[in-house]
Amino acid sequence: MCGIIGVLGQHEVAPTLVEALKRLEYRGYDSAGIATVNNGVLERRRAVGKLVNLSDLLVHQPLAGKSGIGHTRWATHGAPTTDNAHPHQAGPVAVVHNGIIENFRELRKELADHGINFVTETDTETVALLTQHYMLQGMSPTEAAEKTISRLDGAFALAFLFEGETDLMIAARKGSPLAIGHGADEMYIGSDAIALAPLTNRITYLEEGDRAVLTRNSLNIWDAEGHQVGREMRVIEIDTAKVDKAGFDHYMAKEIAEQPGVVGAAVNSYLPAGGDLVELPGGNIDFTKIERMTMVACGTAFYACLTAKYWFEKLARIPVEVDVASEFRYREPPIPAQTAALFVSQSGETADTLAALRYCAGKADKILSVTNVAESSIARESDQTYPIFAGVEIGVASTKAFTCQLTVLLSLALKAARDRGTMSEQELTDAAAAMRSVPGLLNVALEQTDVIKAHARKLSEARDILFLGRGLMYPLAHEGALKLKEISYIHAEGYASGELKHGPIALIDKKVPVVILAPSDDLYDKSISNMQEVMARSGKVLLISDRKGLDHAGDVWGQIAMPECHPLVSPIIYSIPAQLLAYHTAVAKGTDVDQPRNLAKSVTVE
Repeated sequence: MCGIIGVLGQHEVAPTLVEALKRLEYRGYDSAGIATVNNGVLERRRAVGKLVNLSDLLVHQPLAGKSGIGHTRWATHGAPTTDNAHPHQAGPVAVVHNGIIENFRELRKELADHGINFVTETDTETVALLTQHYMLQGMSPTEAAEKTISRLDGAFALAFLFEGETDLMIAARKGSPLAIGHGADEMYIGSDAIALAPLTNRITYLEEGDRAVLTRNSLNIWDAEGHQVGREMRVIEIDTAKVDKAGFDHYMAKEIAEQPGVVGAAVNSYLPAGGDLVELPGGNIDFTKIERMTMVACGTAFYACLTAKYWFEKLARIPVEVDVASEFRYREPPIPAQTAALFVSQSGETADTLAALRYCAGKADKILSVTNVAESSIARESDQTYPIFAGVEIGVASTKAFTCQLTVLLSLALKAARDRGTMSEQELTDAAAAMRSVPGLLNVALEQTDVIKAHARKLSEARDILFLGRGLMYPLAHEGALKLKEISYIHAEGYASGELKHGPIALIDKKVPVVILAPSDDLYDKSISNMQEVMARSGKVLLISDRKGLDHAGDVWGQIAMPECHPLVSPIIYSIPAQLLAYHTAVAKGTDVDQPRNLAKSVTVE
């Protein structure tokens, strides 16, 4: 959510700011703006909607200056309007902000008591006005910013720019991520390394509670206790070519097509060539000392955890509780001894998931995480973190990160089964062979794109769609429905097939397509019985199965053929048709596939 960029440069920064903001579009936004200091004068430009609107504005009203900040806003407090867009300016100070200032009402009242008026509906304006208020009392920009930051409650990443200060920028981080980039006589601030990738690969990540004062040639950081500290500068290699669409119409299409490669990379990392033994990075956890697991995540990552519950319980015989992070953190559940708490997040910065991790720290025996960003907060605060090797994912609707999460979670489950002796050597060998087959099977699944596209055109005419699945297909039914509703805006719901008669069957009629995920496994016959119940009520069934399953299904409204596979890896393979159905349905409807309305890629606020 929201994107921040700041540059203390040697050249005109407005073009650099806009280009950097384009690399942050994937985070989700509804307005954008920049501010610069030129010859000591602070000015800003803001526009509602896509960045092209800001670019058009800058053609007619250019901004000069070699120091500047920029922002893409995802609305929290106040509608997407020009007044509410960032940067917010109060006299000599401009501020950009990611997060939520929870005590802004109290601060707003305090400022109003001093006769200070507001012109926006946002919580962020409070930060700018409070800083101006302190400067009017004689404080320096640095002192005023420090005083303001000390008054703020909530989650935030902040960047301050000041009139008359062409070589000064101040940043602060509490809850929301913020990175500092080091250049040649230049310094940068970014929400993440992607924004800074073309500018520098030398990155310092601010830690929780940090405040930083930047000039072109210096970086000074104070921690939450006010002590000056040093933070490690890391060399981060991000292939900027991977942030391009590479000839595809959308990032999502590119990322779906990349799955054989990235899943293959994950498989090879956890199952090194020539062996069947799962090897975990950062030291092998001993699962014989784990009696239960708690898995916590949000959105698509939650469905990856729900899938992993089946694997861990069936293969390793470890009881698993799966929670949505936003509920877990406030339920404050007891954490029994010998519990491993596992957190899954693509960005590693998901606010609710990070808060849940911090709740478990000191209670669970082990804090484990599965992330796509090794330098993220969740990764750094875990005892052990397991990378998914998905590479940069730009599309808001997660695709390759999901299949890579599943691959890593299955690897962990197999490691647990080996440790605990709950699978025979032959079963482990077969499971490893099944994992090695996944990249090739994903390629076979992708060959059904034209068939899936034709079915998607028909689905695009529906108002409601149901997804059904049993066993390992049940979480995927939820994920398929989520993907569809995210980007096509069609109401879709996922259900366990066995729950059909307990309510959802009331929704079935000839206008409601029902997507059934049913590989020819031990649960196939029961899934087909549910399919017949749908068809008996004029429901339109789109069956996704392997050839054997399709041949025994009879006459259905639509079929999508998947390759035969080991049951353990079926959720990874069957993710492809679920993703492609959502993608092509959205394309048929003409929606914004990569940046669907109201959504953000990285949810860093509650």
